[in-house]
Amino acid sequence: MAPTHAAEWLGVAPDHPFGLQTLPYGSFTTRDRPTEPRVGVAVGDRVLDLSAATYRLLTGRADLFRSGRLDAFLDAGDRAWAQIRSALRRWLSSDHYREALSDLLVPAADVTMHLPFTVADYVDFYASEHHASNVGRIFRPGGEPLAANWRHQPTGYHGRAGSVILSGTPLHRPYGQFRPDGAAGPGFGPSARLDFEAELGFVVGVETVLGEPVTVGRFDEHVFGVCLVNDWSARDIQSWESVPLGPFLGKSFGTTISPWVVPLAALEQARVRPPSRDADLLPYLSELADWGLDIEFQVSLNGHVISRPPYAGMYWSPAQMLAHLTVNGAALRTGDLYASGTVSGPQPGQRGCLLELTWGGTQPLALPDGTTRTWLEDRDELVISATAAGPDGTRVGLGEARGMIMPAQDPTAI
Repeated sequence: MAPTHAAEWLGVAPDHPFGLQTLPYGSFTTRDRPTEPRVGVAVGDRVLDLSAATYRLLTGRADLFRSGRLDAFLDAGDRAWAQIRSALRRWLSSDHYREALSDLLVPAADVTMHLPFTVADYVDFYASEHHASNVGRIFRPGGEPLAANWRHQPTGYHGRAGSVILSGTPLHRPYGQFRPDGAAGPGFGPSARLDFEAELGFVVGVETVLGEPVTVGRFDEHVFGVCLVNDWSARDIQSWESVPLGPFLGKSFGTTISPWVVPLAALEQARVRPPSRDADLLPYLSELADWGLDIEFQVSLNGHVISRPPYAGMYWSPAQMLAHLTVNGAALRTGDLYASGTVSGPQPGQRGCLLELTWGGTQPLALPDGTTRTWLEDRDELVISATAAGPDGTRVGLGEARGMIMPAQDPTAI
């Protein structure tokens, strides 16, 4: 097996989250070539120009990276994914390739990142039992917190691919309809209950044809890797519109993703048994492999850590989500993105959204700077980051999903 540490000439610390144990993929440009996107691989505090590296060292695969985005690579399938990862680990762990690669390593601080792939479809699930139970208790106090179907099938909604934005992109507070407290009918204006949701996203590589379900055992044939997701939510708009068809405008105004896609191959040491493995499920949701993931999230608001949600307790695995998404024959497309839903744990400090952290806005969150929050305010900056266990005691970094809330733009004045 290839070593997990980089060659000495790279100068990458063994405990760096973007060491050889990770090798995430993204799309970048540089100041001298601002109109020429290239596929890059994060290595320590630098980015390897993979588009150029394959042209030099692996010509037969260079076409996969010529566009500067991951689309063709995602579509190439698991053999190509494994081949490129193996080549990268070989190149970056041997001084033999120093001369060929030295001029292709760019300081990460000097690059501009772009959406790494063309998002085809976007689906968001509701896979955390802790989150779903808390939401049920907030909105149905004294009643059964979970819907009758929740433990039998992964629940989700279909979102807007065109609203998926890159980390660092500012987001305007959305306008919409909502029902003010005590009112019989709707009001209209900027959302007053703006929230975040810390989530894990799964990036589909290999497509299917209409009518072809994907079994739980074929998950890693179709899903290439993961990214971080912030499924921004306007809770007041969402609650007014959700009956009878569920989330719509309260979700579709923006979904932030991290710039780096971490391959599933980097998460082998993070795999754990999901709680749903112990449930009596229909056969199409019963998996033999363990695709739960032990990933530690951190959520910061204006530089203050407000939550540390653990992914390991997520009830539904990504393999089960994919199986349910396609069981009716819905086709996958290269670049499909589906997210886990809010990641929350059993403790108050592990809740992955303000709806839970402030218990529906009734318990304001105190920040170290002396301010409080029930919902997000204009100019608030929210950062989601995460790491997972890697080989030999290393940590696999997932980067960050960062976004700042900008004031609303009045649609009647445009």
